[in-house]
Amino acid sequence: MAKIVVGTDGSPSAQRAVRWALGEARLRKAPLHIVHAWTVPLMEALPEPWLLATPIGHTDDELEDRLAAGAREFLEATVAEAKAAAPELDVIGELAEMRPAAALLAAARDADLLVVGSRGHGGFAGLLLGSVSSQCVHHAPCPVVVVPAG
Repeated sequence: MAKIVVGTDGSPSAQRAVRWALGEARLRKAPLHIVHAWTVPLMEALPEPWLLATPIGHTDDELEDRLAAGAREFLEATVAEAKAAAPELDVIGELAEMRPAAALLAAARDADLLVVGSRGHGGFAGLLLGSVSSQCVHHAPCPVVVVPAG
């Protein structure tokens, strides 16, 4: 049975990729593997409102715990939505504490298809193809579908 892997970071492009992958998994009657990768950002990279909402005195471990909990909650909600939309499918989630491209390429090792959005939350908004989707297209061990924006 085919396995479809899809990456998500919650961006509109990734949400479209999850919907597309869910539809393809239904057509193929294949399990859907939803991957959400996260890393602890450099403090300079955090958005200012987030920094302002962070109490002074939090340790790096507390920050990492909060980020991990948020990532886990996001993935659980995404998997639950997919299961509700397609209860006949085997939908699993994978939370990976590593760079997104590395997590997706690892998950795609035994996949028949890897699905990614064209743009995520990071990088430069003007690029047509994000760095994660570009790395997946060039290095994946299976066919890759890049779901376009809009």
